[in-house]
Amino acid sequence: MRQVWIPKAGPPEVLELRHAADPEPRAGELRVRVEAPGVNFADIMGRMGLYPDLPPMPVVVGYEVSGRVDAVGQGVDPAWVGRDVLALTRFGGYADVVCVSVAQVYVRPSGMSADEGAALPVNYLTAYQLVVVMGGLRAGQSVLVHSVGGGVGVAATQLAKSIGATVIGTASRSKHEALRGLGVDHLIDGRDEDFEQRVREITRGKGVELILDPVGGESWAKGFRVLAPSGRMGMFGMSAAATGKTRSIGALLTAAIRTPWLRFTPVTLMSQNKGVFGVNLGHLWGEVPLLRGWLDALFEEYRRGSIRPIVAARFPLERAAEAHHYIQDRRNLGKVLLVPA
Repeated sequence: MRQVWIPKAGPPEVLELRHAADPEPRAGELRVRVEAPGVNFADIMGRMGLYPDLPPMPVVVGYEVSGRVDAVGQGVDPAWVGRDVLALTRFGGYADVVCVSVAQVYVRPSGMSADEGAALPVNYLTAYQLVVVMGGLRAGQSVLVHSVGGGVGVAATQLAKSIGATVIGTASRSKHEALRGLGVDHLIDGRDEDFEQRVREITRGKGVELILDPVGGESWAKGFRVLAPSGRMGMFGMSAAATGKTRSIGALLTAAIRTPWLRFTPVTLMSQNKGVFGVNLGHLWGEVPLLRGWLDALFEEYRRGSIRPIVAARFPLERAAEAHHYIQDRRNLGKVLLVPA
């Protein structure tokens, strides 16, 4: 087998391709011949030494794969062998062979490609939790999606449009035309425009019912101000702390200083009729029935055609560093995958 390792914190070039013997599935596990692992920003934060949940280095990251089952461990139905699947892999996914608990493996719906299978789990589960489960978005409401061209942003846009909501997105201007084609109703250039001012203009002062914010720092404070009465803000990352490609104490301090630590007090929330919540899919790994229910709902949306994972780029395992550069350079519109073959 081949795996991509993070031996130490640093720029994308620290990633190493290593070879090892194929793993054997233990009791309760399946072995998957991987056709595509997904790349997520959490992997990049881990490589930079900024992800608190990362196991001690050296480590293989990766939260999701798609492929075909080729072996099962004790106690697992052998009928799994030969099935096309997607799987949640809390670390270890950057590989061409993985062993994973049968509880974290899902048969891919008919017609779903390996690329779509790898692009769906993390981004769409995160978006589903943000938009549907905790965000409670309804038809006729509006949602502000930061980094709308990223994997979660595209997933959230598709879910919001299927609900009948208006989508306002922040993204680099070079992506605006393509994003309009995906259904984003209003676009804001996050680099050159003040999103707080633009949201007020777009909504004629009303504000938005839901905000999805993976940026953090000052963005959270500004977002809270433009929430409409009964509005909610979902926080699911802090990319403001990762402005470069290596860990920066200055960026960390700036993000920390600009974080509105004392802004979201119980009294403030009550008096302004606003809500703030956080999402971390990695901390729900043990909630198997919960995640399975969400994925079942997403599979049904896929069958209806209301969601379709979009793959921005595919990189061979040995070029994983390029995949990280591609995301950090903000070039992706949709999901970035690795390709074992």
